[in-house]
Amino acid sequence: MSRIGIFYGTSGGNTKDIAMRIGSKLSVGTADIRDVMSAKAADLAPYDVLLFGSSTWGLGDLQDDWEGFIKAVASADLSGKKIALFGCGDSASYPDTFCNAIGAIYGAVKDRADVVGFTDTADYSFDDSEAVVDGRFVGLPIDEDNESNLTGARIDRWVAQLEKELAS
Repeated sequence: MSRIGIFYGTSGGNTKDIAMRIGSKLSVGTADIRDVMSAKAADLAPYDVLLFGSSTWGLGDLQDDWEGFIKAVASADLSGKKIALFGCGDSASYPDTFCNAIGAIYGAVKDRADVVGFTDTADYSFDDSEAVVDGRFVGLPIDEDNESNLTGARIDRWVAQLEKELAS
């Protein structure tokens, strides 16, 4: 399998936890799972596959550390890389901006890399999201606040999907 790097931004710890769980399922070592707070654009270069994770804050904002790192991602050479996105949101308190952060990251990478890991919206309760393109989420949305009982199965399905998409 290709070399995978996971880069996440977390404020409350949920996105870090999800990054670690996904990393474990994909056999990604902890050295290759990085908080974007201390990452630079050059840190992306060694990887064939990049997983980017961010929580959504306020009324649809990127996690604070992603505010700076998204500029680094936008300046990095992503040609030939595959990118998958995941994020945490609160579909009950913010149903109109659920997981918008992964939509913002998608906007920064969609024309510069092969984005994989799109997810069907049918399994989710929300009203609107900038992370939905052509009727599918642009990555894996997670709601640890209201649907934590579904998280394990969602991660398992998504990882199985990613393994197929990355093998082709």
